[in-house]
Amino acid sequence: MNVVLDFLRWWVPWEPSAIVVVVFALATWLYWRGTRRSPMTAPWYRQLLFWVGLLIVYIGLHTRLDYYAEHEFFIHRIQHMGLHHMGPFLIALAYPGVTMRRGLPVRWRVRWLKPALALAPVRWFFNILLHPFVAALLFVGLIYLWLWPAVHFDAMLDWWLILDHRPRPPARLSPGVRIFVALAVILPQILIGAYIALSQTDLYPIYSLCGRAFAGVPVLVDQHLGGLILWIPSSMMSVIAALIAFGHWLRLDTKGRLPRNRRAREAIRLRDASAKNTTVDGGFRAQG
Repeated sequence: MNVVLDFLRWWVPWEPSAIVVVVFALATWLYWRGTRRSPMTAPWYRQLLFWVGLLIVYIGLHTRLDYYAEHEFFIHRIQHMGLHHMGPFLIALAYPGVTMRRGLPVRWRVRWLKPALALAPVRWFFNILLHPFVAALLFVGLIYLWLWPAVHFDAMLDWWLILDHRPRPPARLSPGVRIFVALAVILPQILIGAYIALSQTDLYPIYSLCGRAFAGVPVLVDQHLGGLILWIPSSMMSVIAALIAFGHWLRLDTKGRLPRNRRAREAIRLRDASAKNTTVDGGFRAQG
């Protein structure tokens, strides 16, 4: 009985948020409805990735984990690895955009969503936000910002930008740029993670002031564990993303869906058409 009660208490949010509940309920409803209306867009393995990713983000934001993250630095890093890396990574890998869009009623899509996305300010905003340089800068910059001893900040990188499996266009980035962005953010993570993991100075005394959740864990051990989490597994997520992007690049090239493949096919088509016209004209001249 006590085990069950402890398990249930774990799901009681440390800082309840109506906004979090509404956003997650809306995402759940849209994705569930989209899978019912268009099963072909979301095979079972993509659904699994989406639900696991959504669960990881929810646990990081709206459970008792938030209490421990406020009182132990290495738990804080585990929390943010879920919020910043693992959860969004799995959700993006599920490619839920089409499924969630089809979860909306058709009238809403036609009357509200499509006109809103066509507005110039909206297009301008997304063009800037999803520019590869801006995305990489935000990803690394916000990691450094919330690790600054005086600041804590929450943010997520749109992993969809890197894991998009389509050619460009309609994808925002070409396959080669996706790989570059994924690799570009690795070194800064390694540097800040190594600095925290190897430092012999207590960089985050706020945890001692607030009271630590685990009295048996020394201050520097807590800090070094947090640095290692950022140094190794968080950086490895970017390596995995780069490998997935490289796999998409090879697949698109093999299927001839890259722009250079299309240009080559168009050049061959024009050459064949020109040769055919030349042959026909030559035949008419010979008959004449």
